[in-house]
Amino acid sequence: MDYDLVVIGAGWAGFNAAKRAKELGLKAALVEKDKIGGTCLNRGCIPTKALIQSAKVFSLLKKSSNFGVRADNLQINFSEVRLRKEKIISSLSKGIEFMLKGIDIIPGEAKVISGNCVEVSGRKIEAKSVLIASGSRPIELKSFKFDGKKILSSDDILELEKIPASLLIIGGGVIGSEFASLFSNLGAQVTLVEKLPQLLPGEDSEVARKLEQIFKKKGIKVNTNTDATTLNLADYSQVLVCVGRVPVEKIEVDEFLRTKDAGVFAAGDCTGKIQLAHYAAYQGKIAAENIANPQNLKKCDNANIPSCIFTDPEIASVGQKEGQVHRFDFLGSGMARILDEAEGFIKIISEESSGRVIGASIIGPKATELISVLTLAVSGALTVPQLKNTVFAHPTLSESIHDCL
Repeated sequence: MDYDLVVIGAGWAGFNAAKRAKELGLKAALVEKDKIGGTCLNRGCIPTKALIQSAKVFSLLKKSSNFGVRADNLQINFSEVRLRKEKIISSLSKGIEFMLKGIDIIPGEAKVISGNCVEVSGRKIEAKSVLIASGSRPIELKSFKFDGKKILSSDDILELEKIPASLLIIGGGVIGSEFASLFSNLGAQVTLVEKLPQLLPGEDSEVARKLEQIFKKKGIKVNTNTDATTLNLADYSQVLVCVGRVPVEKIEVDEFLRTKDAGVFAAGDCTGKIQLAHYAAYQGKIAAENIANPQNLKKCDNANIPSCIFTDPEIASVGQKEGQVHRFDFLGSGMARILDEAEGFIKIISEESSGRVIGASIIGPKATELISVLTLAVSGALTVPQLKNTVFAHPTLSESIHDCL
């Protein structure tokens, strides 16, 4: 055998699987036909959040007078914004390559011959096990075919060289809402269209309504219950279609991430489960551990996976959305007032019979950081009294968790 494990796809699932396999003493190879880091590093999490941070700084400077600071003649240099994004990707890519030392990186497109053999560019590679982590791609609509110029995918829009004067976004889910917030903060006139009755389908309805209110206040045109085919595309400089992602190749797995083919495992977006980078990483690690220890298989069954949405304001949630509701408005937070980001609220959900914390939703400042505390509370089966008896520092945003209870 050439290897103990061959991993197909160097995205977040494949990278973490290969790294964990190396830690467990397996001889591993990682096959990638494009760029190390996959969607997350090159076309998803990292580049979008880099752009969002630049837009947030620009937005903050525009209201600097609220802090007693004068910032006149503000300008945004989009070329430099894009350059910063590329530098961040390059730096992180080098870090990933360093962490993959000791693992053979094989460029090319892989084809699984069996659970013990993979073919890459005509070369057959033998392995004891194979892990497929082939990722996902943007969904393309028949009425809105991607052309990379007028009608863009979420991949295409990251390559824009200038900010569009007007942008129609089709799809008010996580990706659409993030881009709406981003380009509105950069000065574009944004129209956001969602076919369903609310933005962010699947998220807390009160959170979704609050986001819609804030978007409209910022000048974003939000149209829910709207079919995009009824709109005139000539009214917009460019159109972004982001109605979700689908696996490049859907792979069915069991609770241990095994496929129906002996020796073949799968992890990440290709399994059709939760399409989040941190969940893909979790799956990749579990798969590697199961490959290394077949006599002591671990279930991939952690249901407490936080969801983070990097709109302005941020949104985050974890666990269940129904039960006894505890609520706190950021208007009552000293730190939120200091930051001038007092719009939004925290909702913590507890089980009435036991008082156990079973879920939370947040819209407001640093929601994506605050949710980690509540994820720990849900995972650790902490109760409302236990959280209430915890002393949080003042003045901080995190003390809002205590105030909520």
